[in-house]
Amino acid sequence: MLLGALVDAGVPLDVLTRAVGALGVEPVMLTTEQVTRHGLGATRVHVHAPPSTTHRTWSDVREILADAALPDDVRERALAVFQRLAVAEGRVHRTDPEDVHFHEVGALDALADVVGVVAGFAHLGLDRLAASPVALGSGSARGAHGVVPVPGPAVLELLKAVPVHAGPVPAETCTPTGAALLAELVDVWTALPPMRVDRTGYGAGGRDPEEQPNVVRLVLGEPGDGVPPGPVVLETNVDDLDPRLWPAVLDALFAAGASDAWLTPIVMKKGRPAHTLSALCPADAVAAVQRAVFAHTSSIGLRVVPVGKLALDRAIARVEVLGGSVAVKLARVDGRLVNVSIEYEDVAALAKSRQLPVKEVLRAATAAAAAAYPVT
Repeated sequence: MLLGALVDAGVPLDVLTRAVGALGVEPVMLTTEQVTRHGLGATRVHVHAPPSTTHRTWSDVREILADAALPDDVRERALAVFQRLAVAEGRVHRTDPEDVHFHEVGALDALADVVGVVAGFAHLGLDRLAASPVALGSGSARGAHGVVPVPGPAVLELLKAVPVHAGPVPAETCTPTGAALLAELVDVWTALPPMRVDRTGYGAGGRDPEEQPNVVRLVLGEPGDGVPPGPVVLETNVDDLDPRLWPAVLDALFAAGASDAWLTPIVMKKGRPAHTLSALCPADAVAAVQRAVFAHTSSIGLRVVPVGKLALDRAIARVEVLGGSVAVKLARVDGRLVNVSIEYEDVAALAKSRQLPVKEVLRAATAAAAAAYPVT
């Protein structure tokens, strides 16, 4: 379906065919078909591979990709996708990733899917790829190991820290290959971001369920005028986390790239005491901060709120006080100094080293900063 969406959005089929042909395995051919799903026109890409009983391991796939005549960026991204698959399958089956036999995943059509999709997105040269939460389906399905629940164990392993939901279709709607591609390629998990739409592509699956159109939609465009891919606030309400964990949670968000993070006490339904966790993130840190929230808290969903941000010109200076040095943050408007802020961590460290009360060092540092940098 991703191959179909890429072709439908304008990626030449030859781009995908050349990448698949560079693998050096049995001949694999790609063809397209125009179909409709619930009245929506879409492109379906068929992968024609000869019958094969070969069950390739992660080591085999790695060797195939290493020897393939592919651009470096395509090879590295495809390797990363298959590594995700190997690690996920290894965890699910309790085996070393090196010993995982991929079965369907290592088959020729999966090789073509991964390499073709990676080559297609490389051809587009996107600065950022955003995706909405993934519908995984429900029920059960038959795989190489027999009947398994849907969502499949490997899919859930691959999409850790990614927003997911069952969706309306009682069947498998996300395969391990698709999950690995999304986990590797998507930068931000959010609703459709502000943009000027250039073109769209619809990739169709083989089935045509009653519940909804079986298509993947790819929307290409540029950030909208006056709405750059700027900062967002990620928020979630949490009422079941041990409060002793919150300092570590905030530390993890800052380590992931959040500009700021804070907690707000709230009361939720049934009178439950809780906290709203908020994190202000630059665009390039949103994905990492999202992962950190899901990894370090019990949250199962996030609000993503685009925000504007006005930041004063800032500079860091230092003042000498009580035989030590303390950092001072200076903020200016049109070149005029309007705020002087003492770095508290420096004050606390100096107080400890001098065996003085923190309040005395803070008072002395504030006076020294005011004398050295008077606000005008």
